[in-house]
Amino acid sequence: MKAKQTVWAFSLIAAFAAAAHAQPGENESYGETVGRKLSSGLANIATASLEIPKNIIIINNQSNVVYGFVGGTFKGLINMGARMGVGVLDLISAPIPTQPIVRPVYVWDDFNADTTYGKAFKPTPNP
Repeated sequence: MKAKQTVWAFSLIAAFAAAAHAQPGENESYGETVGRKLSSGLANIATASLEIPKNIIIINNQSNVVYGFVGGTFKGLINMGARMGVGVLDLISAPIPTQPIVRPVYVWDDFNADTTYGKAFKPTPNP
């Protein structure tokens, strides 16, 4: 049982290390896009619970402590579920090259920015 926990810990550390270097770019190759989606999917599933303290801090800074705790907890729970869903979607759709749906891509990228969700596919320009 101890070996299984060790393997799980090392794989989680490897996913976070890969996620730290995997940022979306304009000139990504297909392999880089798949790797980015896999690492961001794993990282977003594993760290989705950080949305709760993040939103408590953001709302607390915008209003007062009571509203920050209550409203931030509820908003954090909603964003936590959404970030986990986006992570699962990234894992499932890793072979399909798309842009990130959630902004910031990782919860720790900009801890003071609200989490937003957008389009995954770039619109094609009209000729």
